Amino acid sequence: MIVSVASGKGGTGKTMVSTNMALAIGERLTFLDCDVEEPNAHLFLKPKIEQREQVSTPVPLVDEQKCTFCKKCSDVCRFNAIVVVGTNDMIFKDLCHSCGGCMFVCPENAISETGRELGTIEYGHRDAIRFVQGRLRVGEAMSPPMIRKVRAAAVPHELTIIDAPPGTSCPVIAAMKGVDFVLMVTEPTPFGLHDLQLAVEAVKILDIPAGLVINRCDIGDRKVYEYAERQNLPILLEIPFDRKIAETYSCGQSIVEVMPEWKDKFKGIYRDIELHLEGLRKRVSCEN
Repeated sequence: MIVSVASGKGGTGKTMVSTNMALAIGERLTFLDCDVEEPNAHLFLKPKIEQREQVSTPVPLVDEQKCTFCKKCSDVCRFNAIVVVGTNDMIFKDLCHSCGGCMFVCPENAISETGRELGTIEYGHRDAIRFVQGRLRVGEAMSPPMIRKVRAAAVPHELTIIDAPPGTSCPVIAAMKGVDFVLMVTEPTPFGLHDLQLAVEAVKILDIPAGLVINRCDIGDRKVYEYAERQNLPILLEIPFDRKIAETYSCGQSIVEVMPEWKDKFKGIYRDIELHLEGLRKRVSCEN
């Protein structure tokens, strides 16, 4: 099973939920920190980093001795990463999405590939948890290729928890696409509701089962609860606005270790996800 923990907005407690759930489960699993622009799950899981790997992505390299400046490459590139001006080929590497279209259409085979550094992937362990995180190079704008590299480290047929980036843009889609379940973390405020609605629409497009954790559940209003009921979103856990929880998190400690009474609650999220998916499978089987 692959569970992606996401949120429509930053600061809702997504990393708190994902790391505490991983620690509470207490069995072999893989934890992927796909928030590659600012990974912070390591602050709470405290893994021992054992390996680092530099990651690059292919970008075009033009042999101007072969190029006839026909502009077919620039015509096919929807991201304007390659432009032909007169007898000059201009390549904007930061815009390139590494699709290979320019190489494919070049009639002179004048385009090959070179690499552009994306960042670093770090591998480690914390007890039964296999830990992988990506660190995007400072100034790098393209995080989805890096996220896909991190996701490629997942072990088939093993429980995988993904800490997704905040928001609803391309990096989040890269962290959610193809997973078995999306666990969304929100708060009962107008901003929380607004961004939750955007996240739910993205999950619907991807056709992935989803559930909800409501953090700081005793502030704000009931509109998030009403929205969850209308959307048939199961609420798997409510976390109160508690000073001890906030102090624990701000010190880089895990709630399930400082406050053991929360261990079963976070582990219960995983059990509820299993039950929810099993119910969906039975429903589909009956319909067929």
